[in-house]
Amino acid sequence: MINVAKQKTGAVSFIHVCEAQSFSNTKPTVIFIHGFQSVKENNLHYAYLLAEKGFRVILPDCIHHGDRESGLRNHEMMQSFWEIVVQTVHEIDILKEYLLKEGLAAETDIGVAGTSMGGIVTFGALKKYPWIKAAVSLMGCPSYKDFARHKVEKFLEAGFVLPFDEMQLESYYAKLDPYDLSNDPTLLNERPLLCWHGKQDQEVPIDPLLTFVNDNKGYYKNKPDNIKVLIDDNADHKVSREGVLATVEWFAEHLHQNEEERYHAGSIKR
Repeated sequence: MINVAKQKTGAVSFIHVCEAQSFSNTKPTVIFIHGFQSVKENNLHYAYLLAEKGFRVILPDCIHHGDRESGLRNHEMMQSFWEIVVQTVHEIDILKEYLLKEGLAAETDIGVAGTSMGGIVTFGALKKYPWIKAAVSLMGCPSYKDFARHKVEKFLEAGFVLPFDEMQLESYYAKLDPYDLSNDPTLLNERPLLCWHGKQDQEVPIDPLLTFVNDNKGYYKNKPDNIKVLIDDNADHKVSREGVLATVEWFAEHLHQNEEERYHAGSIKR
């Protein structure tokens, strides 16, 4: 049986999904981040499938979303996009500390994944946190500054007026540097990374991802199978069933420790 519980650590509300019989045991864990203007509940199908494979899954709400909704209007949400991304990157570490404190996961056995904005957050987290063991980015973009410029163009095309001048925008872009994985791809350190993207995606264009992966495959020369891109030629900004299943199988291959390994590591609760 799979248990589903709503919980909270500090300001971060989340859904906790895990097999009932080992709900309080130390287990390989995936932190899964939702997309922009979505909510944690929308990714329960990922969590269920991962829990069936023996994982613990943590589905947090990002700020201004779900249980943390703050009444922002649509254009205010759009203006807050990178604030949300950056804060969520930091909150991944808060969730990791919670998992360690409660004895629910070992620091060497935590993965991160996300869809759309959550996929973008995943790339930022990979830059900030060497403890992430494996990751999946679905419809994400590793190049924060390039995507920020793309978002500004779309914002202007929609008829909105930005409350910044060009100099302020450049300063704003510069603040994304610490989270922009494209600036220092060596920080991937050959960790397992799966990227899924629809070729017809107009929300998060595929080209920056393909450029990033093609430019940096050399950093995986010793472990070429640890980086993989799946492209759905017909998909737009929606993950296919195949993408969902590939996510589950990626973590099953790259994150699972067997019980004997965890026992000898001293991480099994007895």
